[in-house]
Amino acid sequence: MSNVKAIEKVEPREIRRKLGLNQQQFWSKIGVTQSGGSRYESGRNMPKPVRELLRLVHVEQVDIQRVKREDLDVIEYLKANDPELFKNLKKAAKAKVKKVA
Repeated sequence: MSNVKAIEKVEPREIRRKLGLNQQQFWSKIGVTQSGGSRYESGRNMPKPVRELLRLVHVEQVDIQRVKREDLDVIEYLKANDPELFKNLKKAAKAKVKKVA
């Protein structure tokens, strides 16, 4: 869903509909109940952590169940200790994702 980047400007209902998901499917992926999601879709203020989870899961397409703390630690270590290698790996990963899509 790369065409939906500015999450603050896009309504969650619009993202959900573009993905073809019902409220239960959409909101349960980020740990929000269907009724809570319905309230956010109706205009209730969405807390920043929920907004960020929505962005990661439904916009950036990150499978948060596969993310492990140690993976994040490795990323931070690589950024700090070998930024050039980090930059090259990031570039290579993006190129691979574009080839697959």
